[in-house]
Amino acid sequence: MSYHNGSVWPHDTAMAAAGMAHYGERRAVALLMGEIFSAATHFHLRLPELFCGFERIPGEPPIAYPVACLPQAWAAGSVFLMLQAALGVRIDAIEGLVEIEKPLLPSGIDRLHITNLQVGDGLVDLAFQQLGAHTVAIPKRREGPVSVRTIG
Repeated sequence: MSYHNGSVWPHDTAMAAAGMAHYGERRAVALLMGEIFSAATHFHLRLPELFCGFERIPGEPPIAYPVACLPQAWAAGSVFLMLQAALGVRIDAIEGLVEIEKPLLPSGIDRLHITNLQVGDGLVDLAFQQLGAHTVAIPKRREGPVSVRTIG
């Protein structure tokens, strides 16, 4: 057991996932997000600062790091960066623009709704839905100066 050698840090995982998404590896991002969510279920959905990176036996929970902060703010925030990376969402608040490129929902999630997303002075609701092998993004309610563009 080591604090920096082999442990899993959700915020570091999220930054790596964002980089992977930038290079088009959304399936890997969705897989990582699913694994972090699976681990979070064993911590009552309160992600700790880190947990042990020991190999898990199917059905067994991850091993908590004994002195890790639980919950921990940047660990809790990490899921939003991973979700943004998996969904391919980029926001330009100055231009009032939301771009969505090749979204992908994590395994086991067939639909997702994001409501009241503030983009500059505007608000938008987005729906993502799994249709066969593809995830589609559907802009819903828009208020104010905001536009949504899908790419790919």
